[in-house]
Amino acid sequence: MKILIATDGSAFSKAAIDACRNIIADPKHTSIKLISVIEDPSPIGPDPFTTSPEYPNEMEQALNQQAKQILQQAESQIKKTFAESVSDLTTEIIMGSPTCVIVNRAREWAADLIVVGSHGAGFWSRTLLGSVSNSVVHHAPCSVLVARGEADLSDPA
Repeated sequence: MKILIATDGSAFSKAAIDACRNIIADPKHTSIKLISVIEDPSPIGPDPFTTSPEYPNEMEQALNQQAKQILQQAESQIKKTFAESVSDLTTEIIMGSPTCVIVNRAREWAADLIVVGSHGAGFWSRTLLGSVSNSVVHHAPCSVLVARGEADLSDPA
């Protein structure tokens, strides 16, 4: 089985990793790809002269470093559970739109399952901002497990 886990280091992503660890029946025949998606750190202001020319590069480096730490923590969580017995565990940092990257990477890698966390946004937040997990569910080329953390349970919307 090939499982793609998307993580951003949040408590909800950690719930996704925990859920994944709980469903793996045969770690020796399971491949896991952990990905962290970085959105383009373009300047926010309409005037490109409001930020220094180095800002985008510095921001990208900082985001890459953060993503690297997030993936190392997720990898150690999985290795701790299976004592190095997962047949194939890889990590990848990808720049782009989270939904597009997750769906496209799952398609390219021929994943059997995508595991994502739910940020538990209420109705209005989902309506105004959208939901990565919701979009992944509707566009994925394979099954999707959306893991809900404890914080999600308090939101009835």
